[in-house]
Amino acid sequence: MKENDVAATIVDAALAVHIGIGPGLLETVYEVVLAHELRKRGLQVERQVPVPIVYDDLKFDEGFRADLVVEDIVIVELKSQEALLPVHSKQVLTQLRLSHRKLGLLINFGEALLKNGIKRIVNGLPDEQAQL
Repeated sequence: MKENDVAATIVDAALAVHIGIGPGLLETVYEVVLAHELRKRGLQVERQVPVPIVYDDLKFDEGFRADLVVEDIVIVELKSQEALLPVHSKQVLTQLRLSHRKLGLLINFGEALLKNGIKRIVNGLPDEQAQL
């Protein structure tokens, strides 16, 4: 599967989760349930994946953790807040750059309408174009 196909399945699964359990729960609840929903749909999902930082030719695994990595190609960062902040998008873009992946989804389950809480973030484009 390509990144866009995986992303479409992730968005569909996130919508099902949002409808099923509603907004406003803890991020870890959405992480567990979304991972389950994606696995039901036949996708490989890893949770809390270390995204290392390399500095002075040393690798530090303590850098970041991606909430979900789906099919080893799409990073999913989950939030459960009233609104997303610009720093959240930058966090995903940093994870994409450090892990050499191209596509990330930032999903805020705190929104009443989930479609208002989904951001697609692309690595390899100028910052102003990366957030579509």
